[in-house]
Amino acid sequence: MKKRITSMLILVFSLVLVLVGCGNDKASNTQKQEKKDKEAEAVSGASKTSYTPYEELKESYDIIIVGAGGAGMTAALEAKAKGLNPVILEKMPVAGGNTTKASSGMNASETKFQKEQGIKDNNDSFYDETLKGGHGTNNKEMLRFFVDHSASAIDWLDSIGIRLNNLTITGGMSEKRTHRPEDGSAVGQYIVDGLLKNVQEKDIPLFVNADVKEITEKDGNVNGVRVLFNQTDEKAIAAKAVVITTGGFGANMEMIKEVRSDLGDYVTTNQAGSTGDGIKMIEKLGGTTVDLDQIQVHPTVQQDESYLIGEAVRGEGGIMVSAEGKRFTNELDTRDKVTAAINELPEKAAFLVFDAGVKSRVKATDQYKKMGFVLEGETVEALAEKMNVSADELTSTLETWNSAVKNKDDQAFGRTTGIDNDLSSAPFYAIKIAPGIHYTMGGVKINTNTEVLNKEGAPIPGLFAAGEVTGGLHGENRIGGNSVAEIIIFGRQAGVKSAEYVKAK
Repeated sequence: MKKRITSMLILVFSLVLVLVGCGNDKASNTQKQEKKDKEAEAVSGASKTSYTPYEELKESYDIIIVGAGGAGMTAALEAKAKGLNPVILEKMPVAGGNTTKASSGMNASETKFQKEQGIKDNNDSFYDETLKGGHGTNNKEMLRFFVDHSASAIDWLDSIGIRLNNLTITGGMSEKRTHRPEDGSAVGQYIVDGLLKNVQEKDIPLFVNADVKEITEKDGNVNGVRVLFNQTDEKAIAAKAVVITTGGFGANMEMIKEVRSDLGDYVTTNQAGSTGDGIKMIEKLGGTTVDLDQIQVHPTVQQDESYLIGEAVRGEGGIMVSAEGKRFTNELDTRDKVTAAINELPEKAAFLVFDAGVKSRVKATDQYKKMGFVLEGETVEALAEKMNVSADELTSTLETWNSAVKNKDDQAFGRTTGIDNDLSSAPFYAIKIAPGIHYTMGGVKINTNTEVLNKEGAPIPGLFAAGEVTGGLHGENRIGGNSVAEIIIFGRQAGVKSAEYVKAK
């Protein structure tokens, strides 16, 4: 009897094990399928932004462009349009560089979009205000070229499907000359997506994980680069010209501290690839630099994520208040002055306050909200509670501001721009901000042909540069919206002039 019971128990236990095993197999199969689905989805997503396979790398090209940000892709498109064969080498896993982080817009004067919207502007005004913003230290020849070619840069972008017809204003400017995408979204990613689409349509090879380590030369002429692919495979690639568009050094804290020890504790808004590689390689080749100690600190940076809160929020009517709930400066003064005003507060931080109207006009605020930066209240009092500031003070501040907007007279701080819209539409929002390292105005010295200059002021044959890797244009302070303009204007020039150089050889 006991044997029969024992046999039955063994049989039942065996059946249970089989059933559990089947269940585990089903669960395992389900998990495997889910993993396959996710992998397929990831591959599908990645294929939308595909880069040139390493196997297609050639030993030589007409022009090598180092850096796949806005300036680099623009240069490649112009070189290709001149009938040449350029290649783009990008050390990061994706294209875009610091351009992807730009949020406010692209400055330009006398544009067709300004004229369509009845905005009267002129190049001389743009020149004078940028020179004033840079404290008169800008390279005047570079600046003149910059403003005089700004409208054509807007036209060129429009001609390749990158339309910037939504206008706002940034600090230090008197007119609406900051051009944004039609829906008011962040300008950087929009431009990067548009340029990348054109690069792919024109069959311009773009290799990522391609870290250029050295610019090579022979008999005084630049003749290519040495590049490390995927951190393992080093190659020598030949070219008749090289264009450096590697960006600044805002993410290299060692370089920052060498020239500005006072900024050692600041957060940085720069993407990880902005480490000054191009500057170092050009210096090694005999190039010279200018204004390396001129580093722009942006006043409105979310500190936890080192994330830039774009100037367009203020340009469309946002204000800044202290921990007491009071305004303390002209929010659209130049960036250096606004930064100084925040640093004078006991907390060295402030709140950027805006309403539903500003939010609807600045689509970048959707991203800020998604990232968890935004405090929200259905009333001013509710927002004040979230901010932990006095409701009475914040209410009074907004009432005073709305009155200033109505009368077009900011008696408190003399703000004359970004004063078209009051803050009266619920809900109300706030983002806590403080200054952060944003832009390195110094870099290698070039001329208006984007030729890199040596210590004697003569061009290094076959070497060109554009974008944040260069210095001189902005002087001691950059106006918001001018960096995007710079990468397009001088990126185009680098593509054209490097192509002319190659054709003349």
